[in-house]
Amino acid sequence: MLIDFFYTLRDAKLPVSVKEYLMLVEALKERVIAPSLDDFYWLARMTLVKDEQYFDRFDQAFGAYFRGIEKKSDLAFEIPGDWLKKRLERDFTPEQRAQIEAMGGIDKLMERLKALFDEQKGRHEGGSKWIGTGGTSPFGNGGYNPEGIRIGEADERGGQRSAVKVWDARAYRDYDDQVEIGTRNIKVALRRLRRFAREGAAEELDLNDTIRSTAANAGWLDLKMVPERHNNVKVLMLLDVGGSMDDHIKRTEELFSAAKAEFKHLEFYYFHNCVYDYLWKNNRRRHAERTPTWDLLHKFTPDYKLVFVGDATMSPYEVLQAGGSVEYNNAEPGAVWLRRLADQFPHFAWLNPEPERLWEYRQSVSIIRDLLGHRMYPLTVAGLETAMRALSK
Repeated sequence: MLIDFFYTLRDAKLPVSVKEYLMLVEALKERVIAPSLDDFYWLARMTLVKDEQYFDRFDQAFGAYFRGIEKKSDLAFEIPGDWLKKRLERDFTPEQRAQIEAMGGIDKLMERLKALFDEQKGRHEGGSKWIGTGGTSPFGNGGYNPEGIRIGEADERGGQRSAVKVWDARAYRDYDDQVEIGTRNIKVALRRLRRFAREGAAEELDLNDTIRSTAANAGWLDLKMVPERHNNVKVLMLLDVGGSMDDHIKRTEELFSAAKAEFKHLEFYYFHNCVYDYLWKNNRRRHAERTPTWDLLHKFTPDYKLVFVGDATMSPYEVLQAGGSVEYNNAEPGAVWLRRLADQFPHFAWLNPEPERLWEYRQSVSIIRDLLGHRMYPLTVAGLETAMRALSK
């Protein structure tokens, strides 16, 4: 059984090695877990998955494989029932526990579910009794019931998000390398850009040079010191704020927070939709305390890495025409300022939190991508890593 499970993970493009598989087998022989599917899940994930970006892929492969085994066994209902019981006190809110108790408790709820499975022979959609989709039964997917148990994976396009518990919960859904990410993952991706240089007074022992110098000095110790290494990467970040960017506040805040933690030399300014004559550092005082964009071009040297952050979603008129700004009558088009910035800072990239599949439907996105030589990248783990590699060249 475990050999088939191993090949299922390999088929799902998980980098699982034979050594890790043997470690899992050895752990099972030593009886480090109780004989339950739940405990086996945690053990298998701990021993087989080396990188948390693969957690979601592992969850999907694990569910696909063991759902098939459960259907062939008499444990199909014992496992979910035990799972719910163990987490009743830990995970459920007082209101949810009260709802469950009003229906006779977990055991009664699971008995009802098993009875419906035994009676139901086909697919049902809508309605209030059967296990199906879009109805008001306590069991099913995509329907509405305040005491519901969802069967199967969540449908991102629908559902009322009111199920008591989800059998197929994918707790690490955001760790795959093609989806939006959290602060910790952003920090890991940004580290690809960091470069260290030795600056300042000689305070750190250079072991290799000390060994060479001592050997050349007939064994007499000759200590060699070097300056301490510091992160010398300088980043200029320009962030779009307001309007359509309100949909991406959380991810933009995570990126900004991670960048401030990773880069010692970080300068930032805000703009709205496109860069024009002015930028600002305080959104509440942006009309009173503006910084001319020309000042940035004169103040910061070309060795700064320039990072635009925005969804590039606006009227094409705002990019291509003088007076295109929605806030004031700008003297020159945004496209002119974008090219000036790109010429001043040869190492630049645009990070777009909008899903990449939608870019082709946004005319302004295509215009800005062309202006910047297609250096626009999605705000995902893979997109960030690609952008950092481009900035490092």
